[in-house]
Amino acid sequence: MQFVVAFLKKLPWVPIVLFFVGLALGLTWAWWINPTTFVDATPYYLREDLRRDYLRMAIDSYRVNPDANLAVDRYKNLDRTQDGEPLNHANAEKAFSEIQADLQKTDPANAQNYKQLVDSVLASEPPQPTDGNAGLSTAGKLALGFALVALAIVAAVGFIYYRRLFSNRGSGEVTPTMQAVEISRKAEKTNFEQMGLAPPITQTMTTYVLGDDLYDESFSIDTQAGEFMGEYGVGVSEAIGVGEPKKVTALEIWLFDKNDIKTATKVLMSKHAFDDPSIRGRLEPKGELVVVEPQAQVLLETATLQLLATVVDLEYGRSALPTDSYFERITLELAIWPRQG
Repeated sequence: MQFVVAFLKKLPWVPIVLFFVGLALGLTWAWWINPTTFVDATPYYLREDLRRDYLRMAIDSYRVNPDANLAVDRYKNLDRTQDGEPLNHANAEKAFSEIQADLQKTDPANAQNYKQLVDSVLASEPPQPTDGNAGLSTAGKLALGFALVALAIVAAVGFIYYRRLFSNRGSGEVTPTMQAVEISRKAEKTNFEQMGLAPPITQTMTTYVLGDDLYDESFSIDTQAGEFMGEYGVGVSEAIGVGEPKKVTALEIWLFDKNDIKTATKVLMSKHAFDDPSIRGRLEPKGELVVVEPQAQVLLETATLQLLATVVDLEYGRSALPTDSYFERITLELAIWPRQG
C-alpha cells in the first residue's frame, strides 16, 4: 500500500484536476446549457439504403411533377452538406447505380429519363469547387476537436514542467534536489562481496537535503530476468517548527513485497524527535521507531525480501530549534537481498 501512496503523491494533481473540471464544464455547456441543434439536414447525412430510397422517391416525383430544377436539386442534395457545400456527386452516382442494379421498386423508363435530365444539366454547369473537409463526419470533427484540445493541454503542462525543471539552470542556481543528486552520485557504495556477503539485487544511494520539501524516493525491485518483485523507498515522515523550508525530523523507510500482504516500515528519527513523547506518539503507528546515528544500519524484512538501510552521512541543522532536531543533510544506502529461509 505504501508504494501506491508514494506513486499518488508524485502525480501532477493540479493539472489533472483542472483538466477534468474544464472537461466537465465544457460538456455541461455543450450538452445542457447551450446544446447544438441540428436542423434542415440534407440527404447527404442518411445511410446508404435511405439515400437509395430518397433517390427512388425523387425519380417517382419527377414522373408526376416534371420540374427539371427541382429534380436536379434533389439529386444534388445527396452530395450537399448542411452548410450547402457541394461535393463530387459520389453519393448520388453510387445510389443511382445501385437503383439500376435493382429496378424492382422503380420504373426503368422513369429512372432513365431522370438520369438523362440530371446528366444534361450537370454537363452544362461549370465544375464546382469541392470542400476537402466536407466529407468529415460530425463524430470525426468532434474527435479532431478533442484531440486538438488534449494536445494543447499536454503542451501547456509540458511547458510548465519544463520551466520548473530548467528555470534554475539558466540562472546558475543550484537547487536542494540538484545538491542531493550530486551527493548521492559521489557517495561510495558498500562492497558487500568483500565483506563475504552475496551481492544485493539492487543497491541505491539517496540523499535528503534541507529545502527539498517534496523528498519522496521510490525504486522498483526486479530480477535479472525482469520479473517484478516489489518496491522500496524513503520519504518525509514528520517535520517540526514553522515556515519554509520544512524542518524534517523523521524519515520513513518502507519495503513492499508482492508476496507479502503487509508493507514493512521503519521510521528514522532525529535524536530530539526520538526523545519527544508527543512526536513518538504520532509516529509509532507508522512503524518501528529508530534513532538516527552515523553509520547506523536498519533492517526491514518481508516474506521474501530484506532491505538493509545504512546511514552513510548525517548532518543536523542549526537554528533556534532544539539541538539535533532536524536534518540538514542525510544520505542513505538502501540494499535489497532475497530473504533466505
